[in-house]
Amino acid sequence: MTVSDGLVVVDKPAGFTSHDIVAKLRKAFGQKRVGHAGTLDPDATGVLLVGLGRVTRLLRFLQETTKTYRGTVSFGVATDTLDAAGAVLERRPMPVTESEVVAASRRFVGDLQQVPPMVSALKVGGRRLHELARAGEEVERKPRAVRIDRFEIEGFEPGPFPCATVLVECSSGTYIRSLAADLGAALGGPAHLSALRRLRVGSFTIDEAHPLDEIEADPRSVLVTPAEAMRGLERAIVDAESARAVAHGSVFSIGAFDVAGDGPYAVVDPQGALLAVYERRGAGLKPAVVLAPANASGS
Repeated sequence: MTVSDGLVVVDKPAGFTSHDIVAKLRKAFGQKRVGHAGTLDPDATGVLLVGLGRVTRLLRFLQETTKTYRGTVSFGVATDTLDAAGAVLERRPMPVTESEVVAASRRFVGDLQQVPPMVSALKVGGRRLHELARAGEEVERKPRAVRIDRFEIEGFEPGPFPCATVLVECSSGTYIRSLAADLGAALGGPAHLSALRRLRVGSFTIDEAHPLDEIEADPRSVLVTPAEAMRGLERAIVDAESARAVAHGSVFSIGAFDVAGDGPYAVVDPQGALLAVYERRGAGLKPAVVLAPANASGS
């Protein structure tokens, strides 16, 4: 099988790490250059964007986008991982009401400072936090700025240990398990995230995601083109002459592209093929990633 350049929108099943999915797609497509945009925990399910070939160089433009999650917050129980996979640290009845949960959730909409959990993939001192946590170490973590655009309570099961189904739209880098624990703390007790499904990454939704067996049965049929992978960016269409300059990584003046926004821009040829992604830097437009070969004709 020849090397592919493209994106696969995976509906990740529970029980697999994001790296497990990458390994499976390496095998399915017969190539080594595969990576993902945004880790999903092993127990979490839903949208995982996996890039192949040259699209791996574009993954940061997907990873930095907003995301949507549906999760279950279980009140009255705290775990050492802030989710259902961890050991129980505390358990006590917490018969909060739905109206109390709704009121508390409103405090978390907007710009927040969030401390990453010790079980996250974030690196501190060159080591991932979850590796340190497995070794029994805990280190100081600096709060990070995140944004919650929407935090809705979609369902509620009352009782001594109630559960709430939540829908969260948030910025990249938001930890939903931390949000669950913080929601419990705001209500005066412990809580953890007992289930999580990612419904959207940028413009890619769960409706477009493919289960693993479908991908493995016919890999080519699920491959999204590089241009479609960058559909969330403003598009700049260039002529054949400019396409040749783009292929050589040329710098352009701000007005060279017929665009309105601040970028980044997906630069495509007249046939719609992705040539590069450009960004505004200073007084010019400079290439962040060039995909077109330097000998591209642009015709």
